[in-house]
Amino acid sequence: MQLPPGYSNPNDPRVCKLKKSIYGLKQASRQWFSKLSTSLLHFGFLQAKSDSSLFIRKSTNDFIAVLIYVDDVLIASNTLTALNKVKQYLRMTFPIKDLGNLKYFLGIELARSAKGIVLYQRKYALDILTDSGFSGAKPISFPMESTLKLSTHDASPSLSDLASYRRLIGRLLYLTLTRPDLSYAIQTLSQFMSNPHTMHMQAAERVLRYLKAIPGQGLLLKANSTFHLKAYSDSD
Repeated sequence: MQLPPGYSNPNDPRVCKLKKSIYGLKQASRQWFSKLSTSLLHFGFLQAKSDSSLFIRKSTNDFIAVLIYVDDVLIASNTLTALNKVKQYLRMTFPIKDLGNLKYFLGIELARSAKGIVLYQRKYALDILTDSGFSGAKPISFPMESTLKLSTHDASPSLSDLASYRRLIGRLLYLTLTRPDLSYAIQTLSQFMSNPHTMHMQAAERVLRYLKAIPGQGLLLKANSTFHLKAYSDSD
């Protein structure tokens, strides 16, 4: 940063006081998150231990969740009253722009109906197909053959461009957020990121052809469902 004219005297003890973080500095995003998180904690939110960008506030009748990604804030609640109170508080603390109901967030699209909410990543999937050159590929009905056996010491030649395989698998891993039908195939292929071979890339390309068949498939969260998700983990 260069000082403005008139402040170039090395003996001048005065300094410039910034009224806000300079956009683009490495510490700017950290300072912004620190300011925002402090304000949410002051309003009664609790920061999730598993995800520092998630803030939750519970009461007898209300549940509010706030998810932060840099300067994008996603607010969810079971009541409009609680939702409006949070937005009113944020308006008093920061200059914000209300974009209305959620439609698109971090590559995940959302559609509402009387039956419930559908989460899908159609645009993200089509972008992967376009960038990989598979937008015109012949679609297939399943992502991986059940008889396929992949190993680290595969007999096929090693890939000359390792970064392309790693980049592709990384993008497909994010797609499994709304596509559990891809989870097994992608998790299997992700085991060979350190030294992928031609056979591994061919298996990944088959996943792309399956993706070409149904790029818009997603998850339906039913409005009247009594389903409760339970997760278990093996510490071994």
